[in-house]
Amino acid sequence: MPFAPAELVLAAMAVPTLGAALIWQAGRVPNLREAVTLTTAVLLLAVVLALLPTVLAGGRPALTLFTVMPGLQIAFEVEPLGMLFALIASGLWIVNSLYSIGYMRGNREKHQTRFYICFALALAATMGVAFAGNLFTLFLAYEVLTLITYPLVTHAGTDKARAGGRVYLGFLMGTSVAFLLPALVFIWFIAGTTDFTPGGILEGKLGHNGTAALLVLCMFGIGKAALMPFHRWLPAAMVAPTPVSALLHAVAVVKAGVFTVVKVIVYIFGTDNLAGAGLGGSADWLAVVAGFTIVAASVVALGADNLKRRLAYSTVSQLSYVVMAAALLAPLSIIGAVMHIAAHAVGKITLFFAAGAIYTAAHKTEVSQLDGIGRRMPITMGAFAIAALSMIGLPPAVGFISKWYMLSGAMAAQQWLGVAVIVVSTLLNAGYFLPIVYRAFFVPPAAAHGHDDHPHGEAPWPMVLALSLTAGATLLLFFLPDVPLALARQLVGS
Repeated sequence: MPFAPAELVLAAMAVPTLGAALIWQAGRVPNLREAVTLTTAVLLLAVVLALLPTVLAGGRPALTLFTVMPGLQIAFEVEPLGMLFALIASGLWIVNSLYSIGYMRGNREKHQTRFYICFALALAATMGVAFAGNLFTLFLAYEVLTLITYPLVTHAGTDKARAGGRVYLGFLMGTSVAFLLPALVFIWFIAGTTDFTPGGILEGKLGHNGTAALLVLCMFGIGKAALMPFHRWLPAAMVAPTPVSALLHAVAVVKAGVFTVVKVIVYIFGTDNLAGAGLGGSADWLAVVAGFTIVAASVVALGADNLKRRLAYSTVSQLSYVVMAAALLAPLSIIGAVMHIAAHAVGKITLFFAAGAIYTAAHKTEVSQLDGIGRRMPITMGAFAIAALSMIGLPPAVGFISKWYMLSGAMAAQQWLGVAVIVVSTLLNAGYFLPIVYRAFFVPPAAAHGHDDHPHGEAPWPMVLALSLTAGATLLLFFLPDVPLALARQLVGS
């Protein structure tokens, strides 16, 4: 290995940052700018992959930059959950960049150089979140990610875009400052550290009520996880271009949210501590809130005609699967939560890619407009169908594996509310995804004055290639889930 593992950790954040500078320099030559974007994305994946064998072998590459105060360091450490998150984000950045080229050119979007720069910086922040060695470092990277994605949300520059951006920034910064920051200070005060430690750092530090209250601050402070009632930023951010929606919903932002939820539960509170007899189940309320969010968001998605709005509320629901599974505190359910981070990433990015392709090629945004569109865009809608199966939890898509583990964990722990939520929500998932597939392939297109209202075929080839690759990944991970499963099992110590 040409670089030491600690150097690779630093390189994972340096590569996209340097890439952003080079994109700025190449901004006047679109072909060069986009070549730099793709090259940077490939280099980042290579750096992350170079860390994988060490982590799978039990190594934990670490790097401390400096100490702010005793117990508060800017430090990084690669553990199994962070390794998986980094793999997902770096891998999907490549296909998202490929897709963005087709989308931004096909729709003649303005400020394309700024778009690619912010995207690269967002991936640098994402690597900071993934490899954070303590809650303090994670908090800083988490906030940088919020700020750097704001220009992407408001990319269109319209009043509607700016209004959506204000909601986005208000909810995410507001929850962090009001809840997560006080929780961080309190954790540091009572534990003397915020380091991510197997088994947690709070055992014996607080009683039942104190632990439950602190968990409330942490979970609602992690606004990117979109737990109700702090979920409205996510539908509001749908004013952004589709590649940004994919970044928000699949690659970085919401994944940073549920990643942080799992990491805080496992490494700060400790699952045994939360489930201890003396505490009487301090995380029980979280499973209830997450279960409510799953079902309520699914009901909203069921009634949404706008395709991106339906997908946005589907994301709110799917994120809470991860939160609920982690809150059940059973090893099998936590493995399911980790697998669902990967399953949702490849499935949801495919769905948003398909929505953007439909908009670019057919200028359609509503579910009611999609009759017969599968006959004109068979590759796009075929990919949509595969991703929809994954979101529902049906084989041969990877979403089946994650839901199987979550359901098995809930049953093993005799958490019957969790079982009921998974069953009911799966039926609701089918209720809002399958009609789209049926309309696309089995309902003839509506006649418009005797001729096609907008003759079209597939979207530009970079978009079609990107969504085909992510749909393929959704199937591939069903048959070859070894790497994410191995990392998930390391996380729970089995």
